[in-house]
Amino acid sequence: MQVRAAVAADYPLPATGRVKSVRGSVVDVSFSGRLPDIDQMLRAGTEQDVVLEVAAYLNENDVRCIAFHSTEGLERGAPVSDSGDCLSVPVGDAVLGRMINVFGEAIDGKAPLQGVATRPLHREPLKLSQRSVASEVFETGIKIIDLLAPLERGGKAGLFGGAGVGKTVVITELIHNMVGHYRGVSVFCGIGERCREAEELYRTMDEADVLKDSVLIFGQMNEPPGVRFRVGHAALSVAEYFRDETRRDVLLLIDNIFRFIQAGSEVSGLMGRIPSRVGYQPTLATELAELEERISNSAGGSMTSIQAVYVPADDFTDPAAAHVFGHLSASIVLSRKRASQGFYPAVDPLASRSKMLNASVVGERHYAIATEVRRVLAEYDELQDIIAMLGLEELSENDRATVNRARRLERFLTQPFATTEHFTGRKGQLVGLQDTLDGCERILADEFADTPEQRLYMIGAIAEVER
Repeated sequence: MQVRAAVAADYPLPATGRVKSVRGSVVDVSFSGRLPDIDQMLRAGTEQDVVLEVAAYLNENDVRCIAFHSTEGLERGAPVSDSGDCLSVPVGDAVLGRMINVFGEAIDGKAPLQGVATRPLHREPLKLSQRSVASEVFETGIKIIDLLAPLERGGKAGLFGGAGVGKTVVITELIHNMVGHYRGVSVFCGIGERCREAEELYRTMDEADVLKDSVLIFGQMNEPPGVRFRVGHAALSVAEYFRDETRRDVLLLIDNIFRFIQAGSEVSGLMGRIPSRVGYQPTLATELAELEERISNSAGGSMTSIQAVYVPADDFTDPAAAHVFGHLSASIVLSRKRASQGFYPAVDPLASRSKMLNASVVGERHYAIATEVRRVLAEYDELQDIIAMLGLEELSENDRATVNRARRLERFLTQPFATTEHFTGRKGQLVGLQDTLDGCERILADEFADTPEQRLYMIGAIAEVER
């Protein structure tokens, strides 16, 4: 920012140029004087209605830009003006309950946002000296997550899964629970979302009465790759304001971080860069780090991020999934097999991990129960082939007891969601951590060995079985 200020002092007048070439979403602009900074916003066309962002310098006179609008009708020689700064987004209480795009324009059919403070999209992450380093658990009210993959307050958690296994459903439930439990602010960032999904999410949140404490920011699937590539940065600027200025707990939900990487790959290809492994952009690691490193706790507030991660062809060795893994403190893997068996949320208890599941963080009791639950479920998984070939009767008495506990644990760790009440007809349940631990402990102690396992399916606390 100091360099930008120094340049502005030397050249007080904004730069002006002409369109040199247009290739899809890539526009080359020629300037006769000084060149604008990288990430600077330009406006092109006779009406100045096409927003560009400077992406690279070609030579001493030309820059290559990414267009944030359709370039249809933009011709060679069209005037281009330098705005003098990068793209900014509105922040503050005025954006609560609103749905906006990457330009800060309202897209919810309500009155436009006017006279609202703004923040630039591109900001430096907090310095290490300004960050809070305390390890605290962020309770979600979802049993299987709080027990086996507890989230970190101020950390980053990934929701991994293929198409149709319930990533968006889990995210909307987390928004519902965040507002009810923490009284914080939820910032939802939709990257490459379908317009149907955006409309459904907005309506669901409005009906659940959580919209008033939320901000929805969308870069939709039909928009240029530059918009989808920068909407995540816009959401971060909004979230940083609530964390730093109002000192509130912020839940940042990103759906889907893979589409951010995909948009970056499109931009890279349009820029003419040579692709890297599996066709991804050579700058994948850097671009992802620029986004992820801005998510952190400050001394006064927290920013917890939960990111849906589409895994191409369910291949966890894909470079996109592998790079995202490196930034996360918790990985929640959604399983297609569990979804097909009717276990919702379809979290895979053996593949999901969290660095917070440590006795020094969650306590000895939680750690011991979670470890025993995972051991029982792992043994049951190993016995599945034997049961399929020989039947349950051929197992030893100890193995039959393990199967009995595992099947009851699997059903107890399912849960009805408030955001799916109109589909299932079941009232949503937010279950406290202690209730979850009590239930699992009693199942492991065989208190419900004679209870029909179906009575443990889709309930909240274990007390419901006794009632």
